[in-house]
Amino acid sequence: MGDAPASPARADNGKLSTLPQLHRFITGHNEQGKAIVHSHNDFLWKPYDSDQLAFSVAYTTSEFPPDLNADKDIAAHHETLSTGNLGLVNPRGTVLRCVDFAPGYACGMHRTQSLDYGIVLEGEVDMVLDSGEVHRMRRGDVAVQRATQHQWVNRSETEWARMMFVLQDCKPLVVGGEVFGEDLGTNSGLPASGN
Repeated sequence: MGDAPASPARADNGKLSTLPQLHRFITGHNEQGKAIVHSHNDFLWKPYDSDQLAFSVAYTTSEFPPDLNADKDIAAHHETLSTGNLGLVNPRGTVLRCVDFAPGYACGMHRTQSLDYGIVLEGEVDMVLDSGEVHRMRRGDVAVQRATQHQWVNRSETEWARMMFVLQDCKPLVVGGEVFGEDLGTNSGLPASGN
C-alpha cells in the first residue's frame, strides 16, 4: 500500500541515496479491538534540487487532536497527499517527513511557520542559523526548530545524510513587533504551506 506511484525510472520507490530503504507500518485494530498492522509499505521518495535532495512524507495529520475513529486520519492523510499541494507544513496539522541530503549539499536558508523536531538518522548535518551560528549534529541529535531562519548542510563530500522531521503548525510568530511567517528562500519546487 503506498501514497503515490513510485517513480518508474528509479529503484527503491524513487530513493536517490545510498542509504537503506525505510518502511512505514501503520497500526489499527481488528474487530475484537486487538492491535494489528493496518498497512505497511516502503517509503516513497520525491527528488528535488537536481537530485541533491529527496523527501519522503511518511504521514500527515490535518487536525489537532487527530480523529482515529473509522480510520478518518488515514483518509485525511491520503487526501492531503492526493492534492499535490502539501508544502513543508500542513496547516492545522503535522507532517512526518524524511529527508536525504546528497554529499556536500546545502539547502537554501528558509523558515517554516511551525514547531519542528529534526532528528539526524544517518551522517552528520550542520544546522546553520541566520545569526551566523553553526552547530554540527550527529546521529541521534535533535533540533527543536521554533520558526527560525535556518539551513541544513551535509559537510561530507562522500556520504549521504538523512534526517527525520516532525513539523507541527503553530501560531504566527511575533518578535519585536514584527510578524515572521514562512520564508521558503531559495528552495525551489516547494509549494507554500498556506498557514
